[in-house]
Amino acid sequence: MSNKYRLCHVNELKEGEARGYVVNGNDVLLVRLSDGYHALDNVCSHEHAYLSDGDVIGDKYIECWRHGSRFDIRTGKPVNLPAVLPVAKYQVIIENDEVYVVL
Repeated sequence: MSNKYRLCHVNELKEGEARGYVVNGNDVLLVRLSDGYHALDNVCSHEHAYLSDGDVIGDKYIECWRHGSRFDIRTGKPVNLPAVLPVAKYQVIIENDEVYVVL
């Protein structure tokens, strides 16, 4: 069964900003892009590193600070090496100006 967890108020993240959260024991990355909020697993699939410590590139990618792997924020799929496995993508819900993630 899926559960909904509050992450933040909609005004807490600026467009192009990413932030990591621990939600019910899971490391979750929340990114605000021009089309809204996106949530992914916050741990790089190549080697344990927090994607929230990396950079948002353009309006599309999050880059891991450790080895430079980039992931498509909208899908979680890697777009360059060394990562070859995607990171999990989570549903985001906005209710009453609050941002929630569904795990």
